Amino acid sequence: MPDLWQDQREQRREAAEPLPHRMRPRSLDEMVGQLHLLDAGMIVRRMVESGVIGSLILHGPPGTGKTTLAELLARQLDAHLERENAAMVGVKRIREILQSADHRLGDSGRRTILLLDEIHRFSRSQQDVLLGDVERGRIALIGATTENPWYAVNAALVSRSTVLGLEPLDDSAVATLIRRAVDDPRGLGGQQVRIDDDAVAHFATRCDGDARRALQALELAARSQAGANQGEPVHIDLTAAEQSIRAKAVVYDRDGDQHYDTISAFIKSMRGSDPDAAIYWLAKMLHAGEDPRFIARRIAIFASEDIGNADPEAIRVAEAAWQLVERIGMPECQLTLAQATIHMAAAPKSGASSQAIWAAMAEVREGRTHPVPRQLISGMKSGRAPDAPKYVSPHTAQDGVGTTEYLGVDRIYYQPTSSGREEEVAARLATFAKLRKAAQDKADRDDRDGGPS
Repeated sequence: MPDLWQDQREQRREAAEPLPHRMRPRSLDEMVGQLHLLDAGMIVRRMVESGVIGSLILHGPPGTGKTTLAELLARQLDAHLERENAAMVGVKRIREILQSADHRLGDSGRRTILLLDEIHRFSRSQQDVLLGDVERGRIALIGATTENPWYAVNAALVSRSTVLGLEPLDDSAVATLIRRAVDDPRGLGGQQVRIDDDAVAHFATRCDGDARRALQALELAARSQAGANQGEPVHIDLTAAEQSIRAKAVVYDRDGDQHYDTISAFIKSMRGSDPDAAIYWLAKMLHAGEDPRFIARRIAIFASEDIGNADPEAIRVAEAAWQLVERIGMPECQLTLAQATIHMAAAPKSGASSQAIWAAMAEVREGRTHPVPRQLISGMKSGRAPDAPKYVSPHTAQDGVGTTEYLGVDRIYYQPTSSGREEEVAARLATFAKLRKAAQDKADRDDRDGGPS
């Protein structure tokens, strides 16, 4: 005899669940996006078809389906699923999971999958307990993280896992999820909800590829409209959508991957002479609360490292921008940073200066040390040796260069490019080299002939 009271309680529980949870895909075929993993012939699909799964690390932005994918893999492979948060699970609990997994495997042959959210927070002691069973295949580990696993996750775990990256959902994928939630009985299908196309587009754009955020906003819009019009069909128009999902939360952790990834994109866009891309990344950093002084420092470094003498004005622009950022602050200093960013992106590029110091530093650090040539020794403390060659200032030479050797060995560290002002520098240095060689050749002839000719 059915337990009606139990059924009613279960229905109430389901009704209390948020829309994103109710609309979780029930199979891999219901997942949208991530075709690079789920399409025919792709790695996840091959795992399911073969019935074999090893340890995985799933990384990607929030709301892209990491947890859902892990749960579906367990279901598809008929594996027992244990779900824990790496920041909260203790060694005792891990030992319990491993013991149960071992018994389950021995008694029925059924494997256990351990899903660890925030796996980048997994401690060394937790890892030491788990790694042996992972290596022997007694348990399959699936870690989920929003961080870059190559930097944030312990190397021992990464080396024992297949790393899969999930991408933000595009607008069409999010729109599919929204329309499915409106029609599906698990979602809003029983509530007579109608949604306009521009409202769907607004949700899809403003959620920034986060399916969970889009569905939460949809549910808020539906409930608020239903509350305002008791008993009437719910109509979600653009205005309702705009009120339900406002300012887009930029995914940006000032101490995490987004910080480094975004500043990297900013610098590489300037290096690639794309001012529009550079300005976008600048705007993203400023909107997310990045310290403008940090950005100014990076611009100053860029002016020397990537522009150098191709545009000597760049370092002065960077210096002025840094000073103004310190004095003005946000929000006005965004104008200064934008001007400096565009100058750097539009300037001719040369890495010759930075390559020169890097090459010289490497030789000082790793190669043989070169003594100061005798004619360059000051003699202030020890006195100049009587037989030391006399230093001759280039100002006294007819060609303005002279014959003095300043290093004592043949080395070329600075190799100017043909970009911007450096083309002039290259020509000038080539002229100096020719004059120095001609003067040296003449001095050598005079030595052989016994005096100046």
